Amino acid sequence: MLDETLKNQVKQYLQLLEGEVVFSVSLDDSENSKQLKGFVEEIVGLSDRLHMEEKELELTPSFALSSGDRGGIVFAGVPLGHEFESFVLALLQVSGRPPKIEEHQLERIKSIDRELAFETVVSLSCHNCPEVVQALNIMSAVNPKISHRMVDGSMFQEYVDKKGVMAVPASFLNGESFYNGKINLNAILDKVTGKKERPSLKDKPLYDLLVIGGGPAGATAAIYGARKGIKTGLIAKNFGGQVEETLAIENITGFPYTEGPKFMASVKEHVLKYKVDLMDEVEVENIHKDDVLKITTDSGELLAKTVVIATGAKWRLIGIPGEIEFRNKGVAYCTHCDGPLFKGKKVTVIGGGNSGIEAAIDLAGLAKEVLVLEFLPDLKADSVLQDKLKTLSNVRVVTNAETKALEGGDKLEKIRYVDRISGEEHEEATDGCFIQVGLVPVTEWVEGIEKNNRGEILVDEVGATSMEGVFAAGDCTNSVFKQIVIAQGSGATAALGSYQYLMRQ
Repeated sequence: MLDETLKNQVKQYLQLLEGEVVFSVSLDDSENSKQLKGFVEEIVGLSDRLHMEEKELELTPSFALSSGDRGGIVFAGVPLGHEFESFVLALLQVSGRPPKIEEHQLERIKSIDRELAFETVVSLSCHNCPEVVQALNIMSAVNPKISHRMVDGSMFQEYVDKKGVMAVPASFLNGESFYNGKINLNAILDKVTGKKERPSLKDKPLYDLLVIGGGPAGATAAIYGARKGIKTGLIAKNFGGQVEETLAIENITGFPYTEGPKFMASVKEHVLKYKVDLMDEVEVENIHKDDVLKITTDSGELLAKTVVIATGAKWRLIGIPGEIEFRNKGVAYCTHCDGPLFKGKKVTVIGGGNSGIEAAIDLAGLAKEVLVLEFLPDLKADSVLQDKLKTLSNVRVVTNAETKALEGGDKLEKIRYVDRISGEEHEEATDGCFIQVGLVPVTEWVEGIEKNNRGEILVDEVGATSMEGVFAAGDCTNSVFKQIVIAQGSGATAALGSYQYLMRQ
């Protein structure tokens, strides 16, 4: 199951084990149990500090990890794909190795004095799921009152359907829905404790350059500012931005292939090599010009001589009934994350551009039938994608289709659309709908700065906006093309533009 390269990597990690770890395995005669048993036996065979025993657990097949009085972590399914790292980290943490979290986070976890039984339904192809799984595993390893079980949705499809899960990650607490979607450790602790705790922004200095946004544009701007020797800060609602939602990336020069979360982890590491004051999980609410620039956030006020806005973009809403109501109940956006939950079912993709056709191709390998709805007379995806689409017998394309509504009861059941040529209305059953109609800039909070009718911030050749001292970069601006490398270049341009501005003052 594991190739030799991976086995050798795991052996190196297992040298970090602090103590003996027992795998308590729950099995039956199914093929899935055979796979899970084979996986555990391979891992246990790599270290004499690992042991295996059979024990009945609530879900079969599954295994629990324990070491002395440390435990509480269960994997229902074989944790390969994106969850393999979650498994290795859990193994080390259960053995007694401290998790790499901040001291205030550790104290918050230890202070919880009630029983918390978490469960997270995942897809092994989901790149957003590991952050949730790893956060809850850390809590379980640190506090004996907390437990967590990861459930592979594709292996336990009947169980997942019964719980009504139609998007991952889906987290439950003590049997009740806790959170749908990606959530980090701080946010989990906020929900559990009922209060938000973050490092204070009080007594922060006057920055020469404050970057707003933690995507490729913002990170690059911060690096360029710091390299110029000016006092640089970076504030982000979530460092990583839209790239965190991207799986395969194959068009960054020098990187034949990488994945969004992995790439942005490297970017963050690069940023922190310089004297950049990184303030993550802080949301900007407003910016206005006084003697200096004043930036209002949900955690306090910051002051800066120059600012680079690099808040990126988010998924565009199509504005039809049911779009919000059925989110995570049939309406989804990421095929890599949620596609496996629709195996053998009928799904719809709205959008005939590159993202829409790529989604349809991905889903065709899982779903019984894929319906593609495109508003325009022709698909706009690259010809290579359209050629691939034509080879798939279970994909049907309808152009000139104006989607009118998504309907159902507790979950999405059907979609209504109108033929824009004939005016005829159609209604089709669907189990899921993946909306792929592009992005909109995250600039609704920006006031007093000139934007175009799409909400994009207008910038000149050095990234300057209509507000003195304020620059902008990346997908939140009126740049013609929205690409990672272009965002990085515009981030560098904006930072150099701000530096030039400072030198002239």
